[in-house]
Amino acid sequence: MVPLDDAFGRVLAQSVVAGDDYPNAARSLMDGFALASQFAPGDFEIAAGVVMGAAATTALTPATAMPIPTGGLLPPGADAVVPIEDVRVDGSRLRVEASIATGANVAQCGADMRHGETLLHPGRRIRAGEAGVLATLGVTRVLVYRRPTIAVLSSGDELVEPEIEPRPGEIRDSNRYAVAASLRAMGAVARHYPTLRDEADTFESGLARALAECDGVVVTGGSSVGERDRLPHAVAKIARPGAIVHGLRVKPGKPTLLGADGGKPILGLPGNPTSALFMLEAVASPIVAALIGAPIEPATAQARLERPAQSRAGWTWYVPVSLRRDGGIPLAQPLALRSFSVSLAARADGYIVMEERDEEWPAGKLVTVHRFLGG
Repeated sequence: MVPLDDAFGRVLAQSVVAGDDYPNAARSLMDGFALASQFAPGDFEIAAGVVMGAAATTALTPATAMPIPTGGLLPPGADAVVPIEDVRVDGSRLRVEASIATGANVAQCGADMRHGETLLHPGRRIRAGEAGVLATLGVTRVLVYRRPTIAVLSSGDELVEPEIEPRPGEIRDSNRYAVAASLRAMGAVARHYPTLRDEADTFESGLARALAECDGVVVTGGSSVGERDRLPHAVAKIARPGAIVHGLRVKPGKPTLLGADGGKPILGLPGNPTSALFMLEAVASPIVAALIGAPIEPATAQARLERPAQSRAGWTWYVPVSLRRDGGIPLAQPLALRSFSVSLAARADGYIVMEERDEEWPAGKLVTVHRFLGG
């Protein structure tokens, strides 16, 4: 249960049912005069006006009309509102020169929400509109799905923390921060863990600790088939059922590992920065979506290829693109796919997906660009 003001971005775990009609009484949609429509056109005596936040204390007669503000409660005897710009006022007299339909400019009782109507269902992400509905219905504490805590680890003896000046052969660990940011954009809580070094014992114990303390684990590096790639062996040893898929026919990201320890997912991502981020967003996000209780819906945009895009037959390619506008639909420029690149995802506005049968797309082709999560 979270306070309504903290519910934005969370996922509902309850049905929300209207406990009353809304509006709970007929209200004016205009600044104007409330009257009985059957007596228009005609002349009316102006009665005391409607006060916002209060019901009228006197009923209208066929010969009277009452000033009413937008949102004011319709007084007894009135069934329509004539806008103030459509009347002539002379002292205490009102002239309506045209007929007006019954119910004109009036929000009827229950026109928006009906008593007993289910407005929101479990699995709905709470945005501004949903927050408004909850407040209107008096729901000030909301039952939501718990945000899963995902352990984020990098592996490799060559990695150092970002604040350390690397020595020859060392690199700053960028993957852990990129992966953590993407997980947070998906709605998870990312928890950093110490780097997994290549010694088998410490690798396994570090992975086991993260599995025990979190709802899932994401590891970058160590998922390939080299002699010092420890992840597949560690997952097989400490997790059940262990590795479920190891290796995907995709580029970038071929060495991706998908496994589980009971109901906890284990995601082994390539160590190359571009591959790691693309696979997390394109392949692993449905797994995270299952944990947070709602589909993850990355933003997409339609664009035309500025130049041809090529892939490899039989493989799925995630091709990074940058977007630019040229007066109309955006132009998507394919970028060179370099898995080792740290800056590629920052230079790109998103990516296009070329399926196994798509070997080449010509310039000018209309494509769907998947924007990076949180972008």
